[in-house]
Amino acid sequence: MAALQPRSERWQWENATAGAVAGFATVAAMHPLDVVRTRFQVNDGRVTNLPTYKSTVHAVFTITRLEGLRGLYAGFSPAVIGSTISWGLYFFFYDRAKQRYSRHREGKLSPGLHLVSAAEAGGLVCLCTNPIWLVKTRLQLQNPLHQTRPYSGIYDALRTIMREEGWMALYKGIVPGLFLQVSHGAIQFTAYEELRKVIIDFKSRKRIEKSGGSDAVLNSIDYAALGATSKIAAILLSYPFQVMRSRLQQRPSSEGIPKYMDTWHVVKETARFEGVRGFYKGITPNLLKNVPAASITFIVYENVLKLLKLARTD
Repeated sequence: MAALQPRSERWQWENATAGAVAGFATVAAMHPLDVVRTRFQVNDGRVTNLPTYKSTVHAVFTITRLEGLRGLYAGFSPAVIGSTISWGLYFFFYDRAKQRYSRHREGKLSPGLHLVSAAEAGGLVCLCTNPIWLVKTRLQLQNPLHQTRPYSGIYDALRTIMREEGWMALYKGIVPGLFLQVSHGAIQFTAYEELRKVIIDFKSRKRIEKSGGSDAVLNSIDYAALGATSKIAAILLSYPFQVMRSRLQQRPSSEGIPKYMDTWHVVKETARFEGVRGFYKGITPNLLKNVPAASITFIVYENVLKLLKLARTD
């Protein structure tokens, strides 16, 4: 039966594996900037338990001085777990959606269907991984000025959250998280796919392909450029949702009172006290982290996928 399955159907696990490897490589390389970004995002100028940073560089040096290298890798374990699972599921769901939509279209998808496929994958991933991102955010925000007992790790964080706030707390930030995952992934992957077609067409005109197909045309430099360009577009358009999610996922005060009650409360308070700039706090370390990270992700993903497909063929 396996021999009769469409070739793309048999490669679904390769897409998931390549995505998971890509996610791990990305987090391992760029995590310190993720910590800096999260701390900038939640600092609205009215908090007393967060240090004030003047810039990304100042933040890195301040965290290193006060907390050591451990501070720069706060929340690393949930970040690795979350990113690895997220990318693995994302590429799996995304590939499945594209296959489903292309069955009656001779394998060709319009930009709109690429958008729908990416949005569908983003929504499913968000529902699966929100508790992991909640724990990551809270661990990253722990610092010497923290007034409540710090979490000692992932398990302690989950146990404490469940005991003090209930299981629903694990889904704090789910609304902006869904908007973020759906819009960010949809924009990024649609831009990636469309730009990929443009580069393939451009390169195909320059040389006559013998037998390699479209995959043989692109190299790691192309994948890096595609990943970075598509990521910039996605960040600029979806970043406010990321700020909203981080602010909602903060740990409540020692009295158990959350700083923000819901998504609309975040929007009103941020607009009132900080204006539009408040929705883009931390975007500099975010760009510094995610643009090269996107390049790493797609280079690793495309090359691991090629190796796995070659191994399957052999």
